[in-house]
Amino acid sequence: MESLRSKKGFICDMDGVIYHGNQLLPGVKEFVEWLQKEEKQFLFLTNASSRSPKELQNKLYRMGLEIGEEHFYTSALATAKFLQNQAPGCSAYVIGDHGLYNALYDAGITINDVDPDYVVVGETVTYGYEHIITAMNLVNKGARLIATNTDIIGPIEGGIAPACRAFVAPIEATTGKKAYYVGKPNPLMMRTGLQILGVHSSEAVMIGDRMDTDIIAGIETGLDTALVLSGVSTRETVKEFPYRPRLILNGVGDIAE
Repeated sequence: MESLRSKKGFICDMDGVIYHGNQLLPGVKEFVEWLQKEEKQFLFLTNASSRSPKELQNKLYRMGLEIGEEHFYTSALATAKFLQNQAPGCSAYVIGDHGLYNALYDAGITINDVDPDYVVVGETVTYGYEHIITAMNLVNKGARLIATNTDIIGPIEGGIAPACRAFVAPIEATTGKKAYYVGKPNPLMMRTGLQILGVHSSEAVMIGDRMDTDIIAGIETGLDTALVLSGVSTRETVKEFPYRPRLILNGVGDIAE
């Protein structure tokens, strides 16, 4: 634990680590206070694409945490940056919420449901049959399929909900095309997080609740890793994977104790 506490940079997942739905998890306030008191560089890095950093900042403020907007980075921003670098000025048909749309607009990507360069899929509560029909036909016409993240489910208050990969699956199945997934565990997003923090991978730790995204992302990017049991993965499901986190904690509050 002392090795973890000595790290300069802390990259933390949000859903299942910081909150469930609109409920702050135990020990989070103490953990954030510890980060600030110890003058750590920290980033809340989430695969969720629905909200902007400002909205995430406001969400945590309503829960009693005052954290600057610069401490948030989303898969929507990572996807927009990826497309901006790959094809400046491109267009996309988008399945997602306003956080994804805003990130794409800010990167100079136009919305196009006729002949787009890309079909981009993120989380949305309005997902429906028409989205699948439009997306599959555009992909069959040549649009490249991009997904904001690989999460198939995510924790919510009272249970779990389908996430991005669940929305992409029908499009992949009906077109025979595989999406390129930008968010964790893609090292692209992790390297950007390290750049934002200004620390080397050996000086940072990845804290998350999912073995298949958070922990493997940390391992493959060379970060120390800590799994918290406040979200998706459990001590039993950890055994199903051929890799392990260095530490398993009940929650982030363990770090501040």
